[in-house]
Amino acid sequence: MTGTDQTQSPVPHVRCGVVPPYLLERLATVDDPRFEAAAEAARRSLRLDGPIRNLRVERRTGVLPTPRVRAVPGHPTRTISDAGQLQQLPGRTVRTEGQGPVADVAVNEAYSGLGDTHGLYWSRYQRDSIDGRGLPLDATVHYGRNYDNAFWDGERMVFGDGDGEVFNRFTVSLSVIAHELTHGVTQYSANLAYQGQSGALNESVSDVFGALVEQYAAGHDAQSASWLIGAGLFTEQVQGQALRSMKAPGTAYDDDVLGTDPQPASMDGYIETDDDHGGVHLNSGIPNRAFYLVAEAIGGNAWEAAGQIWYDTLTGPNLTATADFAAFAAATATAASIRYGTGSAEHDAVLAGWDGVGLGFDPLQAAS
Repeated sequence: MTGTDQTQSPVPHVRCGVVPPYLLERLATVDDPRFEAAAEAARRSLRLDGPIRNLRVERRTGVLPTPRVRAVPGHPTRTISDAGQLQQLPGRTVRTEGQGPVADVAVNEAYSGLGDTHGLYWSRYQRDSIDGRGLPLDATVHYGRNYDNAFWDGERMVFGDGDGEVFNRFTVSLSVIAHELTHGVTQYSANLAYQGQSGALNESVSDVFGALVEQYAAGHDAQSASWLIGAGLFTEQVQGQALRSMKAPGTAYDDDVLGTDPQPASMDGYIETDDDHGGVHLNSGIPNRAFYLVAEAIGGNAWEAAGQIWYDTLTGPNLTATADFAAFAAATATAASIRYGTGSAEHDAVLAGWDGVGLGFDPLQAAS
């Protein structure tokens, strides 16, 4: 491996949930008989998430763990477990690599989603699993009672079943599965600190590759893709398409219960807050929009040139763990220049994309 993949040793002890805490907090306060079960489920989910959320910003030292089993390069090793609505991990093993589908749709969705994510990283970026060294992919479904989230805990994917009133089961969305697994890729590469702008970049990178895995699996190019993160998570009772829109941050939902999607689409709307580790789920809309603009300008399949530039940036030597938006933008421009050439269409698209969200910079400095 190259760049930060080769040299990074501190590993964050993380638990990164796909549903922002501000959304669950809003739902937890709803006083509406129609959503009584959903409000209680949100309160339970917040109590469950709360004690661990602060651990995201901590570090534990030591070398990266060695894979338990060295898989055949390029082939995933998946294990799906069932928590049986308890909060004990990993749960009972219900499907392992090479076994056929089972009766439980959540098990099959998790198994397929892990495979689709592994498939994109290997086929397009030659990355062998999350750590680049064939790490087995583990997941647990049916975690907790009506748990309204899915998370990567530093070792495995964990999926709740949702409350059935606002949220469906969390295995239903491939972009969610790939988003959470990409937190693991970030953990083993740039290790972006989960605070402020570096934390928003951590979230954005997960959204980027969550969208790319979904597009790759469906064969959708940049023009035809939805650019939604978490499509299908909301029930029909919610006025909304998804948790987030990369194409148009701030438009994913507009609901009388959940409120309006608060994500800004440019630096003009940047949100200064102490909540959610400095607004990591809010301000991630800005780099999300920048990536969409880059992919749109380049055209074709977003997982090719645009995705390659972002992957090179995440795993290369020019990104520090505390990078802010400006530093990340400059690093993507450098990555585009190295791979495609300064002044290439890809390099110009990167410069224009960041300029489109209010983060323009000197292209000569970015290429140096």
